[in-house]
Amino acid sequence: MTNLRFREDGSFRVLQMADIQDGPNVLPDTIRLIREAIRKADPDLVVFTGDQIRGYDPAYIDTFLRRRGEEPGARVRAVTEVEAKLRGIKRRARNRVNNRLLAMKSDGSNPDVQQTASTASTTSTLVYSTTSDPQDVPTTLDELMDETRDKVRRTFAGFLGPVIEAEVPFAATYGNHDFQCGILADEQDGIYREFPGCLNPVDSLEPGTFALPIEASDGSGRVAMSVMMVNSGDYAGKPEENDAQYPAYVVNPRGLDLADSDGYGTPSPEAIDWLGAVQSELGERNGDGKPVPAIAFQHIPPQEFYDCLKEVPAWTPNAVEGARTHAGHCYVLNHEICRPGSRLGEAIGCADENVGEVDALREAGGYFALFCGHDHKNAFVGHAHGIDLGYAPTCGFECYGPKSRYRGIRLFEFHESNPAGYVTRMLTWVIWWADTPATRCASGSRTTA
Repeated sequence: MTNLRFREDGSFRVLQMADIQDGPNVLPDTIRLIREAIRKADPDLVVFTGDQIRGYDPAYIDTFLRRRGEEPGARVRAVTEVEAKLRGIKRRARNRVNNRLLAMKSDGSNPDVQQTASTASTTSTLVYSTTSDPQDVPTTLDELMDETRDKVRRTFAGFLGPVIEAEVPFAATYGNHDFQCGILADEQDGIYREFPGCLNPVDSLEPGTFALPIEASDGSGRVAMSVMMVNSGDYAGKPEENDAQYPAYVVNPRGLDLADSDGYGTPSPEAIDWLGAVQSELGERNGDGKPVPAIAFQHIPPQEFYDCLKEVPAWTPNAVEGARTHAGHCYVLNHEICRPGSRLGEAIGCADENVGEVDALREAGGYFALFCGHDHKNAFVGHAHGIDLGYAPTCGFECYGPKSRYRGIRLFEFHESNPAGYVTRMLTWVIWWADTPATRCASGSRTTA
């Protein structure tokens, strides 16, 4: 693995790319933004903080997973079905029992696949209906999964192209949509490692949870800072408990996200424990037992992000209503604790449960910031509970989000002498570059893509 190190001038630059959320053919505008941000920022590291894959894209309709543990393609979202029809994408017929239907169709013993599905329904032989078109011959799940793997590689190759061209190391964690293409995070981890520059380790605690130590510029090997990647989970609860809500999801997909869930997931208990244990390991490596300055990146924000806001009456200009456990309450940014240039564009989509992650960060010591994605329209940086809590908005153009000029990539500039005194700004689409060295802007400097 590449050893990350502060430059001779003591600087280290990181780009956070959140919520690319695209299919196999990544939009050219997204790739242009990534390429231009890298050109302008000259980063030492790129971190992808989840939802790189638009798992509900019609391209993945045959292997879509609403939740982990389900049969691929069994419960496709209604909005995906509609989008598939608009794009002319047909669902594929699939045989589950040792290619029996394929053999029957090929030897002419039963050319009516639909009839065969009916007579074999008690053994779950066929998943999707089909026509008599030869191209619609049922295929196996293994074949469909191989096709999805190829599509995932195409997605990765699309947004990683500019990163690889610039020879910048990168690391990725996962969000609540990546796995929905049908390929789970552990396998996606292996696909990422096929690309040059990937820092995702083989022996991590879990896919998406690992440390990236940054060594001192003097070549001593001392860890001067660390970037922590955390897998924040995807969905809570069990899907079968909430199937009755699915029609309501079709009416209000953003309000309910996936109505089959009990809200968003959280980091695993093991990941929470790891946040402290990894600091102990780094302290031992340095020989002084002290935690190192560290910034954590993940997808879903914890509940403490609401503490960067101020509750206001519903009629307050620019107020947004909270989600789920915070529904019925309206908020604006608390500018007393948020950096200049911060933007609140939507509710904070945190889990219903607080698993004590921010407390764990504070107790472990060394952690000075936690940055997330997930809520595409948010780009604020606040200071609460003794730590900076911040967002990068979506940098993709296929998914929902703010106006194009506000979609962007977050740049962090750290200095070896004081990593916690970092500067951050947004590199956004409309792009002009304003030199604001005295501000630590959340969305100040911008460059044209």
